[in-house]
Amino acid sequence: MQILLIEDDLETARFLCKALGESGHNVDHSDDGEIGLQYGLKKEYDVLIIDRMLPNRDGLSIIENLRENEVNTPVLILSALDKVDERVKGLKSGGDDYLTKPFALSELQARIEVLMRRLGTGAENSELKVGDLILERMSQKVSRSGVDIQLVPREYRLLEYLMRHKGQVVTRTMLLENVWDYHFDPGTNVIDVHMSRLRSKIDKDFDETLLQTIRGAGYMITDGV
Repeated sequence: MQILLIEDDLETARFLCKALGESGHNVDHSDDGEIGLQYGLKKEYDVLIIDRMLPNRDGLSIIENLRENEVNTPVLILSALDKVDERVKGLKSGGDDYLTKPFALSELQARIEVLMRRLGTGAENSELKVGDLILERMSQKVSRSGVDIQLVPREYRLLEYLMRHKGQVVTRTMLLENVWDYHFDPGTNVIDVHMSRLRSKIDKDFDETLLQTIRGAGYMITDGV
């Protein structure tokens, strides 16, 4: 799942990025309201987590601007303001849920799952399929032909990204930026190592090969050859 976190409390942000990342999510973070808005306008996310009070642009203004630009991604508002009228303002601005600080991580994760279920437009938002390979985004379970496949968080994020771009060539740069959050080439074979491990889990014991290496271009996942 692709998540944007706009939070200026760096301790809270580090905790959430680590916890959500360990749960298999890919998290982009901004501690600035204006920069966070640009992230939300330019990149596709599954859920936005936005703090109410932010430098340069407050959370409600961000949400209103996103909605005006027809960005309908579910938004969870975080705020220390817990009065009823503040929660109402947040929801009326275009937010979908409101969680007051301090909060338990388990509650935040549960609210994210509820948003995805309640606001999804169909199975494509909760389940990805390529041939007989199925990735269930809510439970983060992966199976092929009914056989469960165990993936570590990085492998899960890699597979999810590939499946979201089914039939498209995914370059190494795209993977570095969107799965590893690197905006530079680390000069290692990290992608090759993880791709090899992923291929051994989703293709090795099956008749059809789903994960293709496109020489000189990148990788692509298809319905099978």
